[in-house]
Amino acid sequence: MPELPEVETVVRDLRAARLVGRRIVKARVFWRKTIADPAPTGFAREIRGRTIQRLARRGKFIVAELSGARTLLVHLRMSGHLDVQPAKTRPRRHDRVVWTLDDGRQLHFADTRKFGRVWLVRNPAHVLGELGPEPLEISSAALAAGLAARARQLKPLLLDQTFLAGVGNIYSDEALWAARLHPQRRSDRLTAAQAADLRRAIQAALRKGIRNLGTTFGNGQTHFVLPRGERGRNQEQLNAYGQTGRPCPRCGTPIRRILVGQRSTHLCPRCQRQPKESR
Repeated sequence: MPELPEVETVVRDLRAARLVGRRIVKARVFWRKTIADPAPTGFAREIRGRTIQRLARRGKFIVAELSGARTLLVHLRMSGHLDVQPAKTRPRRHDRVVWTLDDGRQLHFADTRKFGRVWLVRNPAHVLGELGPEPLEISSAALAAGLAARARQLKPLLLDQTFLAGVGNIYSDEALWAARLHPQRRSDRLTAAQAADLRRAIQAALRKGIRNLGTTFGNGQTHFVLPRGERGRNQEQLNAYGQTGRPCPRCGTPIRRILVGQRSTHLCPRCQRQPKESR
């Protein structure tokens, strides 16, 4: 599933395609369940004629602020993909929603696995309201307080979107490796210095992912690609995630894969010592 760096990269690509300022002439829905709210017929009717005023990101959501006090929200989920196509492009097999713009171009939402969702709402807080703070904006004090207030294992906590919005499996593994923290370490047992190290590691991992245009594994239609069709490059610079059996870049110990909270997790058993409470 695309995480914060991938979604941020998509938003920047859509801005570069000059979608801001364009008016939506019509919308066609090819898979009804893609539209979470309102009903598909109401969605197509309500979005017609609205201008894209701003493109942003909140957690893993793409946020398009429209004229007439409406907000379009898109969550890519497992295999969703947005791209801009020329005028009169025929819908493709996996296209679920197609928006036609006033310059003739089309914005296509393709989704092979059909898990992606789209909302058109008056108040985006109805969808985004329970998201936690943005990890690139959170202060050291706020993160330390949040960690101390929860007696949870670090990896599942970092994946909890009500705790931090946008961090997923890849970047949590990378951040915990960089901070030398075991993913099963209890959040309320971190020292102030360890909490500060974790914040720096999270932000560094996310910023590196953005610089590298996200992480893309494989070449299939379910893998992340930018709207312009380019693959991410971050997979070439991962230290822990997906590196099972390869030497740790820091100490040379083979990276291990374990399950934490039923999620595949990668770590260095030497650099990231297992806490006594999880043994």
